[in-house]
Amino acid sequence: MGADVEFMERALALAARGRGRTSPNPMVGCVIVRDGEVAGEGWHEVAGGPHAEVRAVEAAGGDIAGATVYVTLEPCCHVGRTPPCVDLLIAKRPARVVVAMHDPNPKVAGQGIFKLREAGIPVDVGVCEAEAGRLNEVFVKYITTGMPFVIVKCGMSLDGKIATRSGDSKWVTSEQSRRMVHELRDQVDAILVGSRTVMMDDPSLTTRLPGAEGKDPIRVIVDADCYLDATRKVFRQGSAAPTWIAAPQETVCEGADDVLVVPPGPGGVDMRQLMRMLGAREVASVLIEGGGTTHASAFEAGIVDKVMFFVAPKIIGGRDAVTAVEGLGAETMADAIPLDGMTARSVGPDLLVEAYVRR
Repeated sequence: MGADVEFMERALALAARGRGRTSPNPMVGCVIVRDGEVAGEGWHEVAGGPHAEVRAVEAAGGDIAGATVYVTLEPCCHVGRTPPCVDLLIAKRPARVVVAMHDPNPKVAGQGIFKLREAGIPVDVGVCEAEAGRLNEVFVKYITTGMPFVIVKCGMSLDGKIATRSGDSKWVTSEQSRRMVHELRDQVDAILVGSRTVMMDDPSLTTRLPGAEGKDPIRVIVDADCYLDATRKVFRQGSAAPTWIAAPQETVCEGADDVLVVPPGPGGVDMRQLMRMLGAREVASVLIEGGGTTHASAFEAGIVDKVMFFVAPKIIGGRDAVTAVEGLGAETMADAIPLDGMTARSVGPDLLVEAYVRR
């Protein structure tokens, strides 16, 4: 069992190399072992490209008879952009297949494991299952609900303010925290803000990574009051990613690539319906970097899966300063939104607090 964990952890590390590049597919890693030594390994590098099992078999020279295959997700058994990996493994006849977790995709859902066993190939399931599930938390949410995994991120002072009473917000948190935010942008499909943030802060909403080429997320701007104008940076840059406006009615803004007409809702538009629309466009993950009103709308709509709050060692104060989550808020403590799995770690001088919304 110790060797199984060791090789599965190696497969999980390989899978993570595809972060931000495989959506809406999962991240998958595969390690092929013969006589206790790695014979070949690979990972799913980009959506539409070869799957991890294919890469690993190629790296092993094509002959894996008698070997053990470690794969972080149940091998696929349906035809998508690439052929089924189950058929490849059955043809190559490994001695054993070790799978971290079942594929929640209804097109697979245990059928890949069943076919391997039916072909006489022993399969063990559940090695590093929790780690595999956390790695692909975005995929699990998207493939089972059709809606994106939503992260609310904000940078705030210790007393929960994201801007001063005059609206000044540059910068609440440290350079190290801001760098991590750009790493997050590189990993998600879309970034969402409200039109007030765009008009007041004039952000680019692009990914800027020192010494590396990042991937810009799709920019989604909620504009409930037709507040935007085309002079903002998001409409005047040479980014490969589009800029979409979400509004309760057709609106025209020069530079926007599309307008999503979303029914009205608290705080502007129906955020749950907007997530359904984004999911239909294969947007599997959304990073909300809005102001307090946008955050409140997201929480009230029940669409938030995870929070990432960067807490700076400073006090801003002021009843008129902008707080991280505004709106009406909870009337009683029993109405507060409960969080699970809360962790905290240092990012430069700041503290990053992460947690999941309890379902």
